[in-house]
Amino acid sequence: MTVFRKPASVKGALLALLLPAGIGLMALAWLVHGLLLDRMAREFVESRLQDEVAFLEHQIRDSDGKLDTLQTGDYFQDVFHHAFAIHSPSRTIISPKAWEPLLMPLVESGQDGTLRVHGSDIADAPSDILAYRQSFRVGDTPIVVIVSEDLSALKRSQSELHAWTAIVSILLILLLVSVIWLGINLSLRPVVTLKAALRRLQDGEISRIDVEAPEEFRPLVQQLNQLLDSLDQRLERSRDALANLSHSVKTPIAAVRQILEDEGRPLDNDLRHQMAVRLDDIDKQLDAEMRRSRFAGPQVGKSAYPLKQARDLLWMLGRLYPEKSFELSSPLAEESRWPIEEQDLNEILGNLLDNAGKWSSQCVELSLEQGNGVARIVVADDGPGVEKSEVANLGQRGLRLDQQMPGHGLGLAIVREIVTRYGGDISFMTGSSAGLRVVIEF
Repeated sequence: MTVFRKPASVKGALLALLLPAGIGLMALAWLVHGLLLDRMAREFVESRLQDEVAFLEHQIRDSDGKLDTLQTGDYFQDVFHHAFAIHSPSRTIISPKAWEPLLMPLVESGQDGTLRVHGSDIADAPSDILAYRQSFRVGDTPIVVIVSEDLSALKRSQSELHAWTAIVSILLILLLVSVIWLGINLSLRPVVTLKAALRRLQDGEISRIDVEAPEEFRPLVQQLNQLLDSLDQRLERSRDALANLSHSVKTPIAAVRQILEDEGRPLDNDLRHQMAVRLDDIDKQLDAEMRRSRFAGPQVGKSAYPLKQARDLLWMLGRLYPEKSFELSSPLAEESRWPIEEQDLNEILGNLLDNAGKWSSQCVELSLEQGNGVARIVVADDGPGVEKSEVANLGQRGLRLDQQMPGHGLGLAIVREIVTRYGGDISFMTGSSAGLRVVIEF
């Protein structure tokens, strides 16, 4: 069972990720604020209580421990807003009197420092106080001073401040949602523009996508335009092939028709031979054009397994030329794939190996390599090779350097045209064993 399902849109995905994260961070900040606020308030109250205890101690020492001469009472409560207790063996002063049930246990406890009393249920007395107790001697007289503060008012102030913080946090969350939504819409605006461009392309208003796309979308736009270029090239080549075929077979068909329609002339051997020649021309032209239609260029999403196809072709050519040795060397893994249409790779390897098999003396070597973004095919034979002056002419359509060998002079031309369609390079050179060496790089 799937617990979390990915949102169907980019906006939904971003909101599903950013919004809970923002709310979680705001909630965490609010909790930390409450803890820090409580700690800071407690430390502030403790510091004030210690200062006031020090002030009372100073007054008591100045009066030589005579509590009757101290200026306390209403003055102390009005100025410092704190309750206090001063205890000596002869007298105990507690102000206000309602706090006496709370402060007397602290006077008698004998424990100095910060003390906390909460949960008490005494009439006219707070239920939660923080006190600071200090004991000292003035001469031989022990004195205990306690200053305390009601924490109820402080807690109410803290709660009010914490509530306002929660309100501000909620407003910030709403603002965050608005900013995220605005940011998502602004970030995805190029997608809307691209969508509109694709619709115009579909309607035939434009032939290429030309939008001001951000850096992340530029590769996509470039790939789409390259796809459109490839499709246009394929269409143009198909039209050219059809036009060439129509033009090429028109004359032989007309000649055959003329012979057949001439009822006054019998079909003797010469006429039959002429018809056979014309039909053979048509067959050759159809064969050539069909072969051309098989390498119209790369198709998007197509790929080939070069190692497997090379082995299959070497096996077939080994049966076709049993007296020749075909060898394969490659560091590629069995599952390696090249972004070349399978039929196109077969045309390249098949024509090169067939040509090398015809001209080799004993051995044909095939090498497949890949590295640094380059796929490399090397075919070498140990045949007579090609004159340096003729190397530049290799790959021209219909060119046959030796008329004694069977063929139409189309094999290397087909290879060159396929390689060009894929944006590759093909080079011819003399091999290490004086034969021909063909190197193709994509």
